[in-house]
Amino acid sequence: MMSDLLPAALLLLGVTMGFMLSMATYMGELKRIARFLRNRNARSNARATTNAVAPGISELADAINTELDRSAQAHVEALRRQQGFQRDLSALSHDIRTPLTGAKGYLQLAEDEMDAEQRNRHLAAATARIDSTTELLDQLFAYTKSTDPDLALAHEPVALTPLVERVLLGHYPEFEAHGWEPSLEVDDAAATVMGDSEAILRIVENLVTNAIRHGAGAPRIELRRLDRPAPPKSEMQCPHPEAASTAGSGHTSSHLELRISNPVHDPASIDAARLFERFYQADAARGAGGSGLGLSVAANLAHAMDMDISATIEGNILVISLTAHMA
Repeated sequence: MMSDLLPAALLLLGVTMGFMLSMATYMGELKRIARFLRNRNARSNARATTNAVAPGISELADAINTELDRSAQAHVEALRRQQGFQRDLSALSHDIRTPLTGAKGYLQLAEDEMDAEQRNRHLAAATARIDSTTELLDQLFAYTKSTDPDLALAHEPVALTPLVERVLLGHYPEFEAHGWEPSLEVDDAAATVMGDSEAILRIVENLVTNAIRHGAGAPRIELRRLDRPAPPKSEMQCPHPEAASTAGSGHTSSHLELRISNPVHDPASIDAARLFERFYQADAARGAGGSGLGLSVAANLAHAMDMDISATIEGNILVISLTAHMA
């Protein structure tokens, strides 16, 4: 009887010892990998390795190394963005200091000037330079706000035509100084879009300012309705319940397009693909004025409201289009 149980006992003992040996190997490898992760220098290129051929351990090490590579790449990209921002910010600080220095000089001239008419000219020049600085700071603040991940924007019907008319009227003195008469063509003056009225006003303001500052002729502004086929549910990400109600229904989705087009002096020098980048104008068009943030702010706010914004060059015409869901 005992002789019959002996082989089974030996087999059970062997299985138990094999299991314990495997567990010891696993535990040893897991502890070694954990110790590696705890002690690893964040700036090091060291990678997790395995000393034993154990099922799953090698896959675990590969997965850890993949995540380490992703983390390192993200760190490099973050450093690159930070360095780029610091360079651009240095350029912008130069743009801020320049008019302030000029304003200070004109104020000193006005202080020493006895002639009232000449003194007023110096004061007017100082005021203009201070206004330029204020605009730059306003754009920097607007950009910072538009990149805030916690930015809360309203989602309500907004009549777009009155906003466009308000912006155009506000820039009437500049159009008059250029001898330009902008044209406004509207399909439906009562059409509304879903969004935040203040954010949309900022977008339109920045687009019109860009057309005036960098254009070679009067802008043409068009507001027209676009009907697009609604995408299938599987392809549509609906940020708002109103949009979700039409997804995959087979109906068309109504949009309103704001299209601003105006001739430019040197279309070949404009990279339409980069036009909405932060500080794009900082190096290429310093002499034209501006912070290089206006179009970037417009793009950030548009995307935050699920709107499309794009730029194209058509001959010598720069065309910027803003497309929004109709209410």
